[in-house]
Amino acid sequence: MPAESIAFRTSYVSFATHAEPPLTVAGRLQVPLTEPGAPPSRVPAVLICHGSDGVDGRGALHAAALNRAGIATLEVDMWAARGTVRGATGRPSSVPKTLPDAFAALAFLARQPEVDAARVAILGFSWGGVVSLLSATRANADALAEPGTAFAAHAAFYPALWSYNRAPGHDLRDLTGAPVLIQAGAADAYDDPQACEAFLASLAPADRAHVTLVVHDGATHAFDRDLPSKVIHDPYAHKGKGGPVLFEFNPKATADAQARLVDFLAKAFA
Repeated sequence: MPAESIAFRTSYVSFATHAEPPLTVAGRLQVPLTEPGAPPSRVPAVLICHGSDGVDGRGALHAAALNRAGIATLEVDMWAARGTVRGATGRPSSVPKTLPDAFAALAFLARQPEVDAARVAILGFSWGGVVSLLSATRANADALAEPGTAFAAHAAFYPALWSYNRAPGHDLRDLTGAPVLIQAGAADAYDDPQACEAFLASLAPADRAHVTLVVHDGATHAFDRDLPSKVIHDPYAHKGKGGPVLFEFNPKATADAQARLVDFLAKAFA
């Protein structure tokens, strides 16, 4: 069946995580709609993790493209479960505190009758991009994944590249071997082009072999956020020195990034 002819059903779901303290995380699940009485078709799926601003439309934008490609999606709300406010001042104290959410979502997706449990990937923006990258390490996967489950691919948008193997809890070494796609902006105030190059150089050759990095010219942080431009302040910006960060929608970079994402996942799932 061509991907364009697949209809998707929207469900609002929840599942328990092993966060500290234990939490129930909610999300928006999009799965193929089958004819009554027909057996469900098992399709690949992508877990979508938001940034510090919470669920703000970026996930829905990319979910639509993934659904058109025949891929199920689950966008989770990590903040609502914790009663936190949107933005840098209200988020948890560290990204590793939200890693249990990602692996619990992986297990949830693997249990869905419409989903091929062997083809579940993770996509994240900013904070969620860090979640995506950290979930690619053997240490985190061994500690948090339910037996028999594993992410088949990891996609991260502008995930503060300066921080890996420098910031506490951001150890990025000994990867699982699943392919990794990172998409960053050349005008991102968290990083700069030199930070992107330094990130790749810092990886061990065995890990570097699994990572693809794309830097979009002229793109700021959150370049795929189709909302009015704004400036936020984050202590993690400017390579950890802190300061203002511009969010500005870039249609060209967004279209290119979306096409690259769909192509990357098609190859990973194949």
